[in-house]
Parts: sequence; structure tokens; C-alpha cells
Amino acid sequence: MRRTWTSGSAALAVALALGGCSSSMENVLPHDDQTMLDIWKEESGGGARASQNARQLLDARQSLRRPLTTADVQATPFVNAGYTRTARNEVENQFHRLPNPDLAMYVFPHLAGTDPAPVPGYTTIFPLYQRVQYAMPGERIGDY
Repeated sequence: MRRTWTSGSAALAVALALGGCSSSMENVLPHDDQTMLDIWKEESGGGARASQNARQLLDARQSLRRPLTTADVQATPFVNAGYTRTARNEVENQFHRLPNPDLAMYVFPHLAGTDPAPVPGYTTIFPLYQRVQYAMPGERIGDY
């Protein structure tokens, strides 16, 4: 019977699995006197070398900064003008309200309540649609 490639790959997988178990935990994760809090403080700039690390970080950030030129300052309002909220573009809405006419209704005189009390006739006004409807951008908003 011929040997296939699967028996060789299975032997290799077994050898790798056993080789992974042969390393000691001390070699992989060495133990010393530092706690996680000490490591956190040292790396975040709050340990004994905090001032030195903070200074190096500030210097690195400062080297990446560049001052704005007069051309940058003058061009900035015009570049972002379409995205900036102003009083003018707040008034000119993209989504216009659709007309919602008011309806007048006359309520005839009647008796109301468990102990019938007379209610005189009156007129009330309410909108035709329950909610305010808005037109899509570019949709016709003129007289209907």
C-alpha cells in the first residue's frame, strides 16, 4: 500500500504540538517585581520615568506640527463653506414642509358627561394631516 502525503503531515502536526508543550512558562512569561499597575504607569507616563517619557512624547508631537500659512488661513473658510452651518443656510432648508391645510369644524350644542350638562355649540380648527410632512430635496413645493 502506498503512503500518502496525509500521514507525513499528521506526523508533522503531532511533532509541532508536542514541541509547543515542551517550553516552560518561565521562559515565555518571565516573572519579575513589576505589577500590571507598575507597567501601566510606566507606559502611560505616570511612573518614575514619567517626566522623561512625557517630554519625549511632546517633542515627537511638536516635530509633526507645522504652522498655518496665511494662504491656509485665508482658504479655510471657503473650503468648508458648504459644510458649515450659518444663519443663511439654516433658513434655506433642503427639506421643505408640505402644505397642511387647517380644517374648521362646527360642533353642535349637545349634552355631555354622566350627569348630562349642556355644552354650547363651538367651532374648532385642526390640521388635515396628523403629522408634518416634508418634501424630498428637489421635489415640487409650489402651489398644488
